[in-house]
Amino acid sequence: MKQTYAKSDRGDLKEALRGISNPDALIMISNGAQFEQHVAELASMCPNVPFIAGTGHFYGKTVKEGGVGLIALSGVKAVAGVMRYASTMPIHDVSELQKNVSAVSANSKDTICIDICTGNDACVLTSMDSVLGKSNISLIGGTSMDPFVAANGEVYSDSAAYILIKNTGGRIKAYKENLYRPLDDTRFVASKTDRARYYIGELNGRPAKDVYKEHLNIKESDIETQTFKNPFGKITGKDICIISLKEVSGGGLCCYRQVNDSDVLTLLDMGDFREITNETLNRIRSDFNRVSGIISVNCVFRYIVFNNNNYTSDYLNAMSQIGCSCGFFANGEHYNGQFVNQSMSCVVFE
Repeated sequence: MKQTYAKSDRGDLKEALRGISNPDALIMISNGAQFEQHVAELASMCPNVPFIAGTGHFYGKTVKEGGVGLIALSGVKAVAGVMRYASTMPIHDVSELQKNVSAVSANSKDTICIDICTGNDACVLTSMDSVLGKSNISLIGGTSMDPFVAANGEVYSDSAAYILIKNTGGRIKAYKENLYRPLDDTRFVASKTDRARYYIGELNGRPAKDVYKEHLNIKESDIETQTFKNPFGKITGKDICIISLKEVSGGGLCCYRQVNDSDVLTLLDMGDFREITNETLNRIRSDFNRVSGIISVNCVFRYIVFNNNNYTSDYLNAMSQIGCSCGFFANGEHYNGQFVNQSMSCVVFE
């Protein structure tokens, strides 16, 4: 398997394509203003290549917002598809997903599903996991920064575009990186939630805003930026799903991920991100003697944290030292059946 990537900072797709030849699969990260144009151009210039597309901040060894980026894979078998009606009927295209899984002879050792979603991510991932989970096929992905995605030249809203990639030359493995750990042993039971608004009205029977503010001993004006250091976490078995805060709303809090009545939450605290990212890199080195490529999805909140600490360049360079590494910063991250915030998910190709 061979992975290459190219970027045009000015959004010239033909310029980006000059560095790519004979791809078997493509992933395009564009910008909101040029998205439809880029999708049409890519479908015209690569008519028989399965591809998906969304918007975000594309990166390789460096990142520059805007423009258009391409990830090209050769030596793979791939098929792209779409899960439509994400907010009303996310199971609508499950049977088509099953057909596509069969079409690439997908299995857990050498196949990955990469998706880009427009919203209602948790429900879409649950629907996809009903197929992928049966065969333990891993998934990584994220939320497009604009409310549209594309698959094979067609633009969709309220949908998730996905591409199944089978590495014909070796293994694949998916990883998730979490920079946060529980702050303490306190648990909060959510109530008076609004699933449509991702809203938490109360925690342990008190206004959620007051509980968050008092537990961290911060001012109300600091709540919306405190999520970079202290997001919520929902503990699922041994795993933690990060839930980012979006804004204060009355006495409650709006988040970037759905919270339901009776969900048990904890507050998280950011660890040493340099140490944690190095641990992930060491795990990859331990798992693979040869790396053909790494595709990752990072939260835009991690991008802000890394930029504020002058770490973005060091981080992307460290990823690239293992093998060809590229990806995009997104509004939310996917790892198997989970929709998480402030995280990184990636796939490594042998």
